[in-house]
Amino acid sequence: MPLTIAGRTFCSRLLIGTGKYRSFQEMARCHATSGAEVVTVALRRVNLTDRTKESLLDYIDREKMFILPNTAGCYTADDAIRTARLGREVGLSNWVKLEVIGDEQTLFPDNAGLLEATRVLVKEGFVVLPYTNDDLVNALRLIDAGAAAVMPLAAPIGSGLGIQNTTNLRILRERITDVPLIVDAGVGTASDASLAMELGADGVLMNTAIAAAEDSEKMALAMKLGVEAGRLAYESGRMAKKLYATASSPLTGVIGR
Repeated sequence: MPLTIAGRTFCSRLLIGTGKYRSFQEMARCHATSGAEVVTVALRRVNLTDRTKESLLDYIDREKMFILPNTAGCYTADDAIRTARLGREVGLSNWVKLEVIGDEQTLFPDNAGLLEATRVLVKEGFVVLPYTNDDLVNALRLIDAGAAAVMPLAAPIGSGLGIQNTTNLRILRERITDVPLIVDAGVGTASDASLAMELGADGVLMNTAIAAAEDSEKMALAMKLGVEAGRLAYESGRMAKKLYATASSPLTGVIGR
């Protein structure tokens, strides 16, 4: 089953970034290998105006990939709002992965600023996908403000630590039913992506885990397969956990018993 966000459908549940690659060419190869259809671009870190200069946008196949502008590097609601408006004004999209950072060292979100910016941008017609912490209360407030999805972190941005609080993600999955739940930040390898999907996430967004791998293209493929495997496992309904062993081959009907 495909992923649908704000009425737009994507076949892949893997969303991918554009930062930290060794070259734009490597980035493009990884995008193709991953099968991702959504690519997020940091508006503050890309050349949007001078088209005579090389830009990472030149290496994104816009026939196959949907550009999701993001407000990475914004530390106030006003700054994030201005940045989102810029992305729309230059013709990228009225969608935005909304980031309002509250702490420079951890890059954790500023919950109050994030909520404020979400309310403003939704009223202006943006499709807002906020990067947030794994806090149910704040996630529900963002949904009430009109967020088209919620994107809780698995661990600090770029840390590669994997999912640090499976309980919170399980609670979020159970309580959030109206919009997609997309795990964002902290994934380090394919098993992290698979676990996120097995916990019921609708998708996983990642960047550093692929870009910083020794072989980024192989990791892009691993992430594609990990997301697919995790989703299939979630949809299949895993067996119940038991304290004691149960024979794989039942003894009932065995000769001599």
